[in-house]
Amino acid sequence: MRAWVLLSAVLWYLTGAGGRRSSERTSKGFIYGKPGHPVKLYVKLHHHSPVLVCMDFRRAKKETVDPTYIWIGPNEKPLTGNNQINITKTGKLMVKDFLEALSGLYTCTLSYKTVKAETQEETIVKQRYDFMIFAYREPDYSYQMAVRFTTKSCEGRYNDLLFRVLKKILDNLISDLSCHVIEPSYKCHFVKIPKHGLIHELFIAFQVNPFAPGWKGACNDSADCEDITNHNILQARDRIEEFFRRQAYIYYHDFNKTIPAMHFVDHSFQVVRMDSCRPGFGKNEGLHSNCASCCVACSPGTFSPDVDVTCQNCVSVRIYGAKSCT
Repeated sequence: MRAWVLLSAVLWYLTGAGGRRSSERTSKGFIYGKPGHPVKLYVKLHHHSPVLVCMDFRRAKKETVDPTYIWIGPNEKPLTGNNQINITKTGKLMVKDFLEALSGLYTCTLSYKTVKAETQEETIVKQRYDFMIFAYREPDYSYQMAVRFTTKSCEGRYNDLLFRVLKKILDNLISDLSCHVIEPSYKCHFVKIPKHGLIHELFIAFQVNPFAPGWKGACNDSADCEDITNHNILQARDRIEEFFRRQAYIYYHDFNKTIPAMHFVDHSFQVVRMDSCRPGFGKNEGLHSNCASCCVACSPGTFSPDVDVTCQNCVSVRIYGAKSCT
C-alpha cells in the first residue's frame, strides 16, 4: 500500500470526516607555484592529489638550463619517490591515496642556470615554491524537517497515535536507503486562521539521518562512504517531500472538501539541511574560504572528537586530523 494512502486511512480511522579544489589549476590539471605566495589546495580523502609543478607558469614557458628540484614534505624532510609519492624527473609531484596525516606544507626549490652567450658565464638561480595541501571530506548530510497537522483537540490519545504512526510510515518509506527518523517531537498549539477562528494544530519536528542500524553495509567497502550516504539521504529527502505533497493532493482534491478532522496542513512542510563532519575534521570558512563547505582535516593546535562542524583548540596537538587533545 502506498505510504500516503496508508496515512490517509489511519487519519480517517482516528477521527472520521470533519555538489579537488584549487583556483590555480590549469587545463591539464597541473598546479604551478607562485613565487612568494603559498598555493593553497584541497585534496579529497583517499583520492590522488593534482600534479604539483616545481615552477611558476611564467618560468615554465621559458627555456630552463640544468634544472634540479628538491621537494620537502610536511615533516621537513626531503621527499623521495615511493608507492605513495610520485616525483618525476621534471620536478612534478603527485601524492596518491591522500590522507589527513599528509596535510601540510610542501616546498620545492628549483635551481637552474643562466648562461651569458658571449662569455659562457654561468649563474645559479634558485626559486622556492610553497604549496599548502589539506585533506578534506564531504560533510555528512542530515535533514531537519517540520510539518503540521490539524487535530480536534490538544487532549486525548489520538495525537500521540498519529505521531507514532507517522514516524513508522516515514521510517518504512526510507528504510531501504539505510536512513531513519530520529529525534521526533510534537507540540499542540492553538492557531488563529483568518476567517476561520481558532483551530488546533500539531507542530511535528524530526530529523532524517543516513545512519540507520546496518548503514555501513550500504558502503560496499567504499573509502568515501559519505558519497553513498549523502546520495541516500538526498533520495530519502525527496521521498518524504513527495509523501507530504501527495498528502496535500489527497486532502484537497480527492476528498472534494470533505476531509478528516486530522489532516496535513498544506504548505507546512519545511526542510533544512544539517551538515556534520567526521572526527578529526571540521569547517572553517575564514581559514579555508576556497573550500568553505568542506570538512577539512583539523590543523595542528586543534582537534575534533565527534561529529561537530568545528575543530576545538588544543595547544598540545602537533598533527593534522587529530581526534583527541593529547
